[in-house]
Amino acid sequence: MPQSSIEWTEMTWNPTTGCDKISAGCKNCYAEIMAKRLKAMGDKKYQNGFQLTLHESELEKPYLWKKPRMIFVNSMSDLFHKDIPIEFIQKVFKVMNECTWHTFQVLTKRAELLLQYDQQGYLQWTNNIWMGVSIENNTVYHRIDCLRQTNAKIKFLSCEPLLGSLSDMDLTNIDWVIVGGESGPNARPIQEKWVLEIKEQCEKLNIPFFFKQWGGVNKKKNGRLLQGKTYDQMPQLLRP
Repeated sequence: MPQSSIEWTEMTWNPTTGCDKISAGCKNCYAEIMAKRLKAMGDKKYQNGFQLTLHESELEKPYLWKKPRMIFVNSMSDLFHKDIPIEFIQKVFKVMNECTWHTFQVLTKRAELLLQYDQQGYLQWTNNIWMGVSIENNTVYHRIDCLRQTNAKIKFLSCEPLLGSLSDMDLTNIDWVIVGGESGPNARPIQEKWVLEIKEQCEKLNIPFFFKQWGGVNKKKNGRLLQGKTYDQMPQLLRP
């Protein structure tokens, strides 16, 4: 069972792997680095490296996990990549719809396609599906607007890697906000001021705020304390 080191989830499930870069947040993609490493290690699932690949055999796995889990869907890809057939996305949603004992967290940078599919009636939202978009700087606020228009029951933002001030976000109808700095050898810097701006916006609207990490070259050393405190608030689970 693929346990996760990502602080805001318990495990990962990757019915697709691979992606390509579409905005500033993608520059130092950890999934791309990891996929290349796994390919070099001979992992059959990553024989295509970071090329988009569908894994039909993965669809049955959540049914086999009997203990309720918080599951991050496609940590190594983007479920709403334009080259993933809607029929396959619907298969993934069917699994999530049926595995009501799990909570599934889906995160995309392709919010326009997410909204298009939702408006066309292709997606069935159950209470256990949390839908999020990545917001790395203020040039991608349109992703929040797209998310807000969907019928997802829980809507969240992942402001990671946080690359600039987001002091004027519209958080109307947003249920959760995650913030994190970029990590790795080429990590771009994060400012405490940017993090506090987001925290204050969340507090005004009673939105759960989760500070994941400062990141940097040595993310373990830098930790995840914000002004001496750990912030790991999450939305309440909805009943099926």
